[in-house]
Amino acid sequence: MTNTWNERFNTSEYMYGEEPNVFIEKFASQLEGLKSVAAFAEGEGRNAVFLAKLGHEVTAFDYAESGLRKTKQLARKNHVEVNTVQVDLLQGVIPIEQFDAAIMVFGHFPRESQRVVFEKIIKSVKLGGKIMMELYSDKQLDYQTGGPKKLEMLYKPQDLLDWCEGSKILHFFVGEQTRQEGKLHTGLAHVIQLIIEKN
Repeated sequence: MTNTWNERFNTSEYMYGEEPNVFIEKFASQLEGLKSVAAFAEGEGRNAVFLAKLGHEVTAFDYAESGLRKTKQLARKNHVEVNTVQVDLLQGVIPIEQFDAAIMVFGHFPRESQRVVFEKIIKSVKLGGKIMMELYSDKQLDYQTGGPKKLEMLYKPQDLLDWCEGSKILHFFVGEQTRQEGKLHTGLAHVIQLIIEKN
């Protein structure tokens, strides 16, 4: 099977830019004091490198080897270290209770697999750790400013809220946000944001 993400990232240009996602940048203080951070579906490494620059020990997980190569390249450019792990989040094994925190930005999966990935990410974090995500909602198809072109790859806010049951919700937002991230996220978008603490 062709790895479309590997093909997408196999360029010198950073398809989503080199700057961190605005949500991660704005709420990075939530991760203060949490040393080890996992960045899931991290693509070309912009968020992982940003968090490493803040002093976190970051491990970036992604399916695309080319994306992980660019993560290492961006880390060198910014004089930081980022660990990288190539893994298919749908099929692969993720460490359990290894990290103090985890993030995922625009990591999109088929609807029937979304909960499985979400639960793997929660399990990767120690008790008391935090999970931060920004994802496109199922309304994003109306905006055409980035993200999957199939409804089944987008997220229903109520699903995410249900999956957070058992964790302490620190931040949950659904609505419009402007995102200018490289070539592929351009303009007003409809997103879901969450920050939870694992109980």
